[in-house]
Order: sequence, then structure tokens, then C-alpha cells
Amino acid sequence: MDQSGVGHMELSGKIISGHFDQPNNEFSLQRVKHFYTESTLKKSQIDSLYEYLDKHKHQDDGQIITLYDQLPFHLSQEEVMELIGDLNEIKSLYH
Repeated sequence: MDQSGVGHMELSGKIISGHFDQPNNEFSLQRVKHFYTESTLKKSQIDSLYEYLDKHKHQDDGQIITLYDQLPFHLSQEEVMELIGDLNEIKSLYH
């Protein structure tokens, strides 16, 4: 991770990228796979997504997730595991 400013940390994971705003305790999502977005996620949202994916990580056919509740895309089982790793790194930043 790179420091990009006071209280901000950049994260470029395997599935998602964005920056963590330490003063506001929020993660701003900027990329999911090859889709670009701008969404701010609170700790409870990251935790919920992490818990759901961790619970279903052994499904052979992966998962379908959506951006903006409109744009669905498929994550393979391997990509689900990579996203869990990305989310775990983000979870460690929240206070």
C-alpha cells in the first residue's frame, strides 16, 4: 500500500482497488475486476460482503455480484478467494 495523503492509503488488490480514508473510517472502491466505479463502503458493508463470500467460498461455480444493483458479473471460485484476500486487507484498516 502507498501513502497518498494524510490519512489516506491506496489499495490495489487482485480483484478490487481503491483508497482507505482513515479519518472517516471508509473505503472508497474504484475498481472491481475491470469495471471502474466510485462507491464508499463502511466497515459493516465490507464485513457483510466478507462474511458472505467466506461462507460460500467453496462453491465450484463461483459467485455473481453486482455493481449499482444493475451490472452483474461473475467471479470464479479463484476470484472469490482473491476478493476475500483483498477484503481481509481492507478490514485490517478499519478502527
